Amino acid sequence: MTAIRTVGILARPELTGAGPVLRELVTWLQGRHVRACLEERTAALLEGPPAACTVTDGRAVAEQADALVVLGGDGTLLRASHLVARDATPVVGVNFGSLGFLTEIALPELYPSLEGVLAGTYAYEERRMLRAVIQRTGQPDATGDALNDVVVTKAAVVSRIIELDVTVDGLFVSAFRADGLIVSSTTGSTAYNLAAGGPILYPTLPAVVLTPICPHMLSNRPLVVSDEAEIRVRLHTHDVEVYVTLDGQQGFALAPGDTVVVTRSPRTLRLVKAPSRDYFELLRTKLKWGESNPVRRS
Repeated sequence: MTAIRTVGILARPELTGAGPVLRELVTWLQGRHVRACLEERTAALLEGPPAACTVTDGRAVAEQADALVVLGGDGTLLRASHLVARDATPVVGVNFGSLGFLTEIALPELYPSLEGVLAGTYAYEERRMLRAVIQRTGQPDATGDALNDVVVTKAAVVSRIIELDVTVDGLFVSAFRADGLIVSSTTGSTAYNLAAGGPILYPTLPAVVLTPICPHMLSNRPLVVSDEAEIRVRLHTHDVEVYVTLDGQQGFALAPGDTVVVTRSPRTLRLVKAPSRDYFELLRTKLKWGESNPVRRS
């Protein structure tokens, strides 16, 4: 296991109340002879970072860090996931407020989690990612990875729907007429996919779910396939602005005939788990599911 010599720190830029936590975290790391490397916008929350800190842009932080601490919410962690350079880099997602599906570590759990990271005894999950190749007429292919989802949807708020041909491993699935299509990883199944009526998939399953957004045919239902499959989504619609987005972090305009090819990415994200919380407890907390309440019988 790689020794942790540098810890990168990224926070949500609008997290104005994070200054004291950040200063305490930097001091805690320095007391253990670990260098702190802060993103520029994160350092700005401190109103002057402590001495011996490195301050640089987000990508450089992720490249230099042996471990990464992300302070904010799931959106902040998604942004960080697009910066992480090495699969083996542990990512500690710390939520300010209610627990997140990705940032599941609460503030009181930050230092116990970091102690485990420094000692190499932390629990983690390797989250599978998706790779999208956008094939556009007259333009070079664009490639990007997504932790949550690849979404093809109309950009303008108009009443028209779009038409997408979908194949899986070369086999025709359907011509979807809908507001769009979500191709979601298991990690992303609790995000846009869930809001669109898709199923929750356990995060370590080798699966991908295809969920139409407001389909014209009510019989069009979410479809779960292997994450080893090649999924091709081809746009047919004219006169409607259509985009493909990756985790809401990257976007590309599509024209009729353009194709989005989604496969499993060779990359994974090493997400540090909360020391005292399992996935089903997280679901109960976030989705307000019922706790056990045994019925007493006389």
